[in-house]
Amino acid sequence: MGKTLQEGDAVPDVTLMGPGNAPVRLRDLLGDKALVIYFYPRDDSPGCTVQACSLRDQYQDFTDAGADVVGISSDSAESHEKFVAKHRLPFRLLSDPDGAARKAFGVGTNFLGLLPGRVTFIADRAGTIRYAFDSQMQVKKHVTGALDVVRSLTGQGTSPARSG
Repeated sequence: MGKTLQEGDAVPDVTLMGPGNAPVRLRDLLGDKALVIYFYPRDDSPGCTVQACSLRDQYQDFTDAGADVVGISSDSAESHEKFVAKHRLPFRLLSDPDGAARKAFGVGTNFLGLLPGRVTFIADRAGTIRYAFDSQMQVKKHVTGALDVVRSLTGQGTSPARSG
């Protein structure tokens, strides 16, 4: 496994399987918005469910701040579709069955090599990585840290004022 991508690196040109087993070129998702790309170990595992549901609950905040979200794991497109339906996820999950995207981003394994890593990246509209966070256990920090970075990229600050 290569070195994990860092700030300033370019998003790799990888194609994954999307809903309905349709190919999705990751770089084609760039251009209009910043992109939150999160690698996670497995659909419906406890930590991955917490992370996905936290992203779901703040998805409108991400889109309001000018970003979209995409999750990537080695699970099949069919598994992703069930996970999306079960938890009402509003963002796309992509399948990386051969690990090509994981390898291109340098996302390794944790826990003695038994569990695929959990890493969140944020790419700006030009496809440059602006944030990388690697933690298997700090699941919610993946979401809060990513939202803070997206807001800073789009000039929205970290704590938007809400009027009541």
